[in-house]
Amino acid sequence: MNSIPASPLPMIEIRLQRLPNGGGLPVPAYASDGAAGMDIVAAETLTLRPGARHAVATGFAMAIPAGYEVQVRPRSGLALKHGITCLNTPGTIDSDYRGEVKVILANLGDEVFEIKRGDRIAQIVPAPVQRAIFAEVETLDETVRGAGGFGSTGIASGTADEQSEGDQDAPANVGSLAAMKMRRPGE
Repeated sequence: MNSIPASPLPMIEIRLQRLPNGGGLPVPAYASDGAAGMDIVAAETLTLRPGARHAVATGFAMAIPAGYEVQVRPRSGLALKHGITCLNTPGTIDSDYRGEVKVILANLGDEVFEIKRGDRIAQIVPAPVQRAIFAEVETLDETVRGAGGFGSTGIASGTADEQSEGDQDAPANVGSLAAMKMRRPGE
């Protein structure tokens, strides 16, 4: 087992089990001293056609300490250059999961994309878990935003409820699409 290198940042130890299909592949690793995520690689070769998605094998399983999760995130270069991204982002690997880590990749681009065994496909970021309980109440405290939902903070004038009065098909907490204004940098 690798020892944990010295770091000024807090670190946890995650036990990793290499699976038979992961032989010869690198373990997840940080690409630079300032990297927040560890790169992970594909344990299989495949072709992703435009619009397709696939749960890509990584060749490892892990035991995450209680009180933590590991988030699976896309690699920005794959997204920008090829339209390859992770679905369900960030994906969560729970501390009690012991199966093979897989990455749901989707091709949102216009061209076929080849993934070769050993290609970096995503990154993983360990994170602490905050648990919650719900307290059911009769009413909620008022806020400036109120019940304004999807896109309501980007409406040019008026509230989402005022804008949606004429839009009979929209749910009550969603503003009219016609009333929303795209904001450009500097507006």
